[in-house]
Amino acid sequence: MHDTLSRVAVTDAAAALLRQLTGQHGKLMFHQSGGCCDGSAPMCFPVGMFLTGPSDVKLGELDVGLDDPIEVFISAAQFEYWKYTHLTIDVVPGRGAGFSVEGPTGNRFIIRSRMLTDAELDAFGLASAPGSGESAP
Repeated sequence: MHDTLSRVAVTDAAAALLRQLTGQHGKLMFHQSGGCCDGSAPMCFPVGMFLTGPSDVKLGELDVGLDDPIEVFISAAQFEYWKYTHLTIDVVPGRGAGFSVEGPTGNRFIIRSRMLTDAELDAFGLASAPGSGESAP
């Protein structure tokens, strides 16, 4: 069951745009920051154009119908705020983030979120221990 759970997903519309952008830019990756420049917009980069480091957490991989999945990272500080949240990358019409590859397409990537389910909390080690008196938000 744990194999089917993930912290991140992608809508069909965003997956279609990612396939198109991969054809133009090569392999892609996402980084979700928590502020600065374009706020909390998910930023999409060609692999190698944005370097992740020890202060980044890999949320997961997106299967968008390509040979290789698209990796999704988040800053460790932002992950602490959002660790009880499932993120879905979607796309809407509008001006894309300044440094993100979708900028010229007339679309922009956005994050849709929901709280993790009890099964997800358990799978990710976020459920409280019985009798501890604490509960996960």
